[in-house]
Amino acid sequence: MFSPLSPTAIIAVAALMIVTACASQSTSEATGWFGTHDGVPPKANKVFICHGFGCVYKTPVEYSRQDLARLRVILASGRASPSAERQAIAHAVAWQERRVAVTVGSEEDVGGFDIENAGVSGQMDCIDESTNTTSLLLVTQKHKMLRHHDVSAPVARGFFLDGRYPHATATVTEKKTGTVYAVDSWVNANGKRPDIMPIDHWLAEGDRWFLST
Repeated sequence: MFSPLSPTAIIAVAALMIVTACASQSTSEATGWFGTHDGVPPKANKVFICHGFGCVYKTPVEYSRQDLARLRVILASGRASPSAERQAIAHAVAWQERRVAVTVGSEEDVGGFDIENAGVSGQMDCIDESTNTTSLLLVTQKHKMLRHHDVSAPVARGFFLDGRYPHATATVTEKKTGTVYAVDSWVNANGKRPDIMPIDHWLAEGDRWFLST
């Protein structure tokens, strides 16, 4: 006879489904990520901000001329070198999170692993964050704001058997060296700069989980 799951078991299964979703990885170009993760790629200057975990909600935000001008200034500050541009990219990602927060309701988005807020509008898991960061990067690339990097597909790490939880990140590839860099905006709360590091380092590092209080 079927025995109903206990509340603890239900929570555990829900957690497994969510973190497993974060293990998904696109092997195509950056735009291929959207079709396999229920996201919507940017259309002209409009981005579709994912939230609620796994792109349950998608809120359109259109960037004005003033927004694009602000992004251009931010990214122009990094034109001197690839490393400087990566710092500018971090600034731009933090800017986007603050820019869309009122529209999306993500002002209080919690950084890192936060199973208690799964399905809550305005809260984001790694799929949401990877999608949103990739959307921003594609808009900046379209407007030729990036000098030293191309936007590349998100990458994932961890699959439980290696002792780590699944996790995904947006990426950029340095044109000169071909080095891929993680642009991980999931680890920190809304409006904070993402972690940026060579993808090999990101793949090897121990996961940092931030539980809501």
